[in-house]
Amino acid sequence: MLDGDKDSTAKKNVKRNRKSVQLQLGSSNLNSGSTGATEFISLNAFGAGQEGSGPDFEPVPLTARSTALSFGATTTNANATASNHPPAQGDSHNHQRQQSFSFASFSLSQPSAIPRQMAMAAMSVISPRSGNYDRLEGGMGPSRMGVPPQPGKGWRRFGWKKFAIGAAVLICVVWLWGPREKRFDWKSVAQKTGWGGKDVVVDEGTSGTALSYETDPDPRKTLQCTKPHDPSSHLVQYALMIDAGSTGSRIHVYKFNNCKPSPSYEYEVFKMTQPGLSSYAGKPYDAAKSLDVLLDEAVRVVPKELHSCTPVAVKATAGLRLLPGRQSTDILEKVEERIKRRYDFQLADRDPVVIMDGKDEGVYAWITANYLLGTIAGSSKSSTSTFAVLDLGGASTQIVFEPNFHPSRPEVRLEEGEHKYDLEFGGKKYELYQHSYLGYGLMRARSHVHRLVEFMASIRPGATSKFHPIDQDGDGHPDIEVIPNPCLARTTYREVEITDEITKEKRNVTMAGEDVGGFDACQRVVGLVMAKDAVCELKPCSFNGVYQPSLLDSFKNGRVLLLSYFYDRLAPLLPPPLSQSKQKITVETFADTARTICKGPEEWKKVKHWQQNPSLMEEIEGRPEWCLDLTFMYSLLRMGYEFEEANKVDIGKKIANTELGWCLGATIAMIGGGELKCKA
Repeated sequence: MLDGDKDSTAKKNVKRNRKSVQLQLGSSNLNSGSTGATEFISLNAFGAGQEGSGPDFEPVPLTARSTALSFGATTTNANATASNHPPAQGDSHNHQRQQSFSFASFSLSQPSAIPRQMAMAAMSVISPRSGNYDRLEGGMGPSRMGVPPQPGKGWRRFGWKKFAIGAAVLICVVWLWGPREKRFDWKSVAQKTGWGGKDVVVDEGTSGTALSYETDPDPRKTLQCTKPHDPSSHLVQYALMIDAGSTGSRIHVYKFNNCKPSPSYEYEVFKMTQPGLSSYAGKPYDAAKSLDVLLDEAVRVVPKELHSCTPVAVKATAGLRLLPGRQSTDILEKVEERIKRRYDFQLADRDPVVIMDGKDEGVYAWITANYLLGTIAGSSKSSTSTFAVLDLGGASTQIVFEPNFHPSRPEVRLEEGEHKYDLEFGGKKYELYQHSYLGYGLMRARSHVHRLVEFMASIRPGATSKFHPIDQDGDGHPDIEVIPNPCLARTTYREVEITDEITKEKRNVTMAGEDVGGFDACQRVVGLVMAKDAVCELKPCSFNGVYQPSLLDSFKNGRVLLLSYFYDRLAPLLPPPLSQSKQKITVETFADTARTICKGPEEWKKVKHWQQNPSLMEEIEGRPEWCLDLTFMYSLLRMGYEFEEANKVDIGKKIANTELGWCLGATIAMIGGGELKCKA
């Protein structure tokens, strides 16, 4: 995302600017004329998702209203952190690159049974803060453009009153009789994604727009109009965004129409595949080939005559960033090469296949969710509070929220730093806190817990084979050595892979919940992994030494939206929709559900709606680590971020038939690059 065309003056100005990010978003309107109501899984107002199966099943989305997006565009300049190589401690400037683009439209204080000395020794083994994770995500963020330069001195004095009167008259004349133009909805001077050119905005749709590909009578056309606003453009526009996550890759095929001066968002088609690109370490060709099933889906959906004008980008997240050496670079290069050679789609102008910074991931998700929910729409009331958005992936987790400090305590404020995002949307200003925790995604958390448990067993005599060994052949002699793991459900076993952080050697170990399994015991282990007592250089801190304003002071009654694994692990275990149940779910619900899961099969049989769903029971029985997953999520919310147990939360997968997450925002940035040059 380097922009070598910047002049020297611009470079000097950027260096003088202070480090934080400023996003400016113009007015916007959420289409309120659509029928129905936006629905998502709400733990205080709505019901639970439908059950499914598989490692990352997608419950059937609730019916949602057609929500149209309206965005603006502007040319931006900012510093951005190099994606492929995280900055070393104290050296963030050396890993920044100047960029520009046209951005479009749019306490847990339970005493540990483990001796303190043993716990501290274990921390060097399992804490994500150590080794490769140290300072990778220590609160650093993209640069923020500074204060505009002041006018030069030495202005000549003249009849300023006459000038002011004349200017006022001229402005009135222009305002009354001059041409009108729709205000831009989203102006951004955040990190660029690399698509420059003529400004394009994305406008709102109408209730006549098809809600999905299945209900679209003709993908080459739109229900909104019969001719494009610009005769030189196609009637509809497609765009492809591939989310290359740590556990799998997903493609989002977005459809827009060109009925108005700016593209209008209509719907998306979603498909995923497993495993993720990071699983192909050392096999770049196989990694690139794994995306064929996704791109073939795009070939099916996008009309053939539009392939050459359909931009595509691949954004890898934290999983690929963790690969050593050139492995991630080799994979990305092979992916780009294969797309060029095999498909007619148009690769994005700049950095079409890159590792995305975690900061972008979180903020884009916040903007997408709050826009779809109407909390930052131009028509929303000034008193409308925004949702905090927490996204839990496989390798990392992000938190983004708008702190609201009490005016009577001016000394309590959001500290300056790269965790800070300043936004202006629809004439309203938002000051956001954001952070991405690399190494604290669900899959990485599992790995850290298993490694800690194995380490503790290795220094505690008699903790392995003498503890409930497994006799597979029934001859009375143990066949497999077993390590007790309090984070597995009771009476369950799991063979796990342990990776030595120093030698990188891998070995398989069998672990058992048995009588030691339980929520409280597991919570103490998770607490060690989270490094709550790490050195806090800038107070207050959440965990792992990362600065975060206190939620009690700044977000006490705020609404919270939990995405990704938060949804996938909790939603299928919830009772029927709240229209049939009076249950209200809070942060404490994660703990209550974890306690039931951790107690094992005997307790599972007591939950009526689980027993009535055979596929769900099969899913629970096949996932002994579900106890660990829910315990980690509760600990992350309660001990890590310090939410109150009574905090009401929402979990979501889709709004208006659109996947929640960063992809829609990133796609809008891509098509906002302006004039597309179709392949010959």
